[in-house]
Amino acid sequence: MRSMTGYGKGVCERDGKTVTVELKAVNNRYLEINSRLGKSFAVCDEIIRKEIGKVIKRGSVDVYFVCENTEGSDAELKADVALAAQYVKAAKQLRDEFLLDGDLGAAALMRMPDVLTLQPNKDDPEIIKEMTREAVCAAVQQLNVMREVEGATVKADLTKLVSFIVAALEKVVKRAPIVVEDYRTKLRQRMTDILKDVPVDETRLLNEVAFFADKADINEEISRLSSHIEQFLSCLESDEPQGRKLDFLSQEMNREINTMGSKSNDMELTRLVVEMKNELEKIREQIRNAE
Repeated sequence: MRSMTGYGKGVCERDGKTVTVELKAVNNRYLEINSRLGKSFAVCDEIIRKEIGKVIKRGSVDVYFVCENTEGSDAELKADVALAAQYVKAAKQLRDEFLLDGDLGAAALMRMPDVLTLQPNKDDPEIIKEMTREAVCAAVQQLNVMREVEGATVKADLTKLVSFIVAALEKVVKRAPIVVEDYRTKLRQRMTDILKDVPVDETRLLNEVAFFADKADINEEISRLSSHIEQFLSCLESDEPQGRKLDFLSQEMNREINTMGSKSNDMELTRLVVEMKNELEKIREQIRNAE
């Protein structure tokens, strides 16, 4: 089992360039990938999403991407010689026309508009894509290790919480048959107190007890809840993502426990139902962390 939260970082260095990919994952019902790539690196977005999707099936993943030069600058200074020649020619014309002193120096010429421009170096897109793939694979691997460590903790907590429900359910199984007999005894005593010397109508008493027994019967709910618990524990042992199935099973468990509560007319059964519901709420909270 893996959790949906974690962090991973991957770095690829090659030919004076470094590509860094950082991943931060949090809980989400479905897989959602939020990449922060500049426009010039949009070609890498598909690679990042594909590599993440191979490993992660649920969660919201934020992607931080940086590509930088480790040797030299990312841009090159270019001189527009033709434009500079026009500036020099114009300066000479002005000097001759107005009998001015001095020439247009190099420093002044460099300050003229558009004579010098900073042009970014063009990277080979295939190399950048390959570096991106290597970096994101490393980041995903590191992220997955953290998710597995946290997942082991989630699994242990869920197993412990389910064991509490199992223990309470075992008490319910023992208590359920006694409830009908207690009802029979109390009903007989009540009828005797009310009727005093009049004999109790055993047929009416049996009919009333039978009606109560049918209304309070929770054997079907016990059976279904036991089945859901068995499936739940089986999912915890699976190596595949089981978060959605665990969520569904917890809803079904909640349905059966609620039905038990609505049928129970016994203080002890009600207490056990409340106890199971309390543990189930903790389970549903933990499931939010499971992939």
